[in-house]
Amino acid sequence: MGEREELVETLDKHRGLLRHTVRDLTDAQAARRTTVSELSLGGLIKHVAAVEERWGRFMTGGAEAMRGRDGQHGPGNADAWAAQFRMAEGDTLAGLLAEYERVARGTDELVRTLPDLDLAHELPPAPWFPPGTTWSVRRVLLHLIAETAQHAGHADIVRESLDGAKSTG
Repeated sequence: MGEREELVETLDKHRGLLRHTVRDLTDAQAARRTTVSELSLGGLIKHVAAVEERWGRFMTGGAEAMRGRDGQHGPGNADAWAAQFRMAEGDTLAGLLAEYERVARGTDELVRTLPDLDLAHELPPAPWFPPGTTWSVRRVLLHLIAETAQHAGHADIVRESLDGAKSTG
């Protein structure tokens, strides 16, 4: 197996752990917060899909391609930031999972077809990125793997708090 397939396989493993955490939930359960944070299980799915899609655009178009409709590279204010972790009115868990699957297929296809994983772009301005820093497609994929794994862990805690179910163990 080559590097690209290893990266796709690893990312998909963590996506699967996250999806497994929301198994058999109603929309109301998926929307419920069980900790003091804004995290809900449906909100985590929504967030991870949006983040993966933004980074997918970065892989081919750089920081400018990450901009949303509001012109921001990410949520522009605290309310927008919190909202990405919540299910909005009309959101369903099935719909969020379908969107996540669509984004995942797009990322996987991109990884398999980009001519060079060393293709790099300058990161968008953000307090957590030193000015002028560049990331390669490979580095973005490592970031997506880490982000997805971290949020799968968050989801496991939220799910256990919700109904006692555990994703592992």
